[in-house]
Amino acid sequence: MLEGYGSAKTIWRISTKAKRCIIRISAKDHAVVITLPKGFPCTQALDFVHKHTDWIIPRLKKLTQTPRFAANSIISIQDKNYTIQHTPDRKGGAWLENDCLFVSGDPSFLPRRVEDFIKQHAVKTLIEEMRHVSQVSGLQPARLDIRDTSSRWGSCSSSGRIMLSWRLIMAPFFVRHYLIAHELSHLQHMNHSAAFWKLVDTLTPHRRQAERWLHHFGSILQAIR
Repeated sequence: MLEGYGSAKTIWRISTKAKRCIIRISAKDHAVVITLPKGFPCTQALDFVHKHTDWIIPRLKKLTQTPRFAANSIISIQDKNYTIQHTPDRKGGAWLENDCLFVSGDPSFLPRRVEDFIKQHAVKTLIEEMRHVSQVSGLQPARLDIRDTSSRWGSCSSSGRIMLSWRLIMAPFFVRHYLIAHELSHLQHMNHSAAFWKLVDTLTPHRRQAERWLHHFGSILQAIR
């Protein structure tokens, strides 16, 4: 691990396809990932990373502000904030009650139970929201999958299969609406042409607002666990 980066890991990767050094922050791994071309000198790689500390440090600090799936943390679910409350003596797994997400059982199970509960909630909500935009637009995906992804919020295959990240349930409605409209638009345009963006703007008024939100808070959302 490189010094000065707090609890973040440093992951070094060698790529035969890389033409230059690349630095990125992995929210999922809470790590600085450095990709190097094969045969790149180690001393030059270290110098490259140290020269970019002004870029790295603020992004790592942002990750330290990430809410956790832990007792007393506050998380947003479908546009409402809930405080995670551990109730070891109660039964029921995890459930919403007033402004709390209650979680029963052993404390070591709490993060997994919170995540499982939110995933189940996400499947129901995102399918319903997708159905609504589909009915309005007349665009119907062949299939909708709710998955856990490390980088993309959604995708659309040439066969019409759409994927959305379950973490979107923790994002504001306008973000979810935009990303659903974005992927549905790919059913007509498998590109990002002017015609594609025109269709997106026809389906949702939230594009600019959602893009700004994702730019500022997307990495934090990816890091919650």
